[in-house]
Amino acid sequence: MVYRRQEKLEIIKNYPAQHIDFIMGREYNAIIIVRVPLLLTSLKQQKEFVWTSEMAYAIGLITTDGNLSPDGRHFDFTSNDVDLIETFKSCLNLTNRIGRKKSTYTGKFAHRVQFGDVFLYHKLVEIGLMPNKSKVVGALKIPNDLFFDFLRGSLDGDGSIKTYHDPIFKNSVRLYVKFTSASLKHVLWLQDTITKLIKIKGYIRKNTRAFDLTYAKKDSIVLLKKIYYTENLPCLKRKINIAKNFI
Repeated sequence: MVYRRQEKLEIIKNYPAQHIDFIMGREYNAIIIVRVPLLLTSLKQQKEFVWTSEMAYAIGLITTDGNLSPDGRHFDFTSNDVDLIETFKSCLNLTNRIGRKKSTYTGKFAHRVQFGDVFLYHKLVEIGLMPNKSKVVGALKIPNDLFFDFLRGSLDGDGSIKTYHDPIFKNSVRLYVKFTSASLKHVLWLQDTITKLIKIKGYIRKNTRAFDLTYAKKDSIVLLKKIYYTENLPCLKRKINIAKNFI
């Protein structure tokens, strides 16, 4: 950010000298450049973080399929579902274009959106996210009244809703809702928070590379009613279409 001569005295008075550089110019005695640490302080003062259903859902998606760059500013959200990325962009009012990214595990291409937001980055670090979070993320500071919006984002990111025809009772359908994370701490926090809020427990199992928190049919129905508590919520359509058969 550049300030011209008439603004420099006010800046010098208000901000620490270590955050200010001076560059001589032809038309003005000095041009002042404010460095990123100062921008972060300024943004914190000017903006207020507002929790909404859309924000909580987007944070759920970032927690599962997103990435925080070590630069303290940039995000990457990747998904095989381009509709999910469009929904994510809508929740955060992003206009960035959707690109493609090659998976290091499968070699296949997926969709991605990249964007920068210093203020949002700072807030997500405050609630418990960090760069290279996959195996170390734990509990997050999500408001209870928006937890199931966050959980819907987690479900659309790295979760699943599965149905099977019961091999014993031919007219019955089995239902399982699953949340997956490479961090056991995070899965335990999900389980504990769900138990506290709606009194269902589920069970945790380790798979090849991650941990699964799974709920069987009776508890899944209770959980899905909380996740899809009203119409027109941001969500992945193919998953809510399965859920509608049970709620």
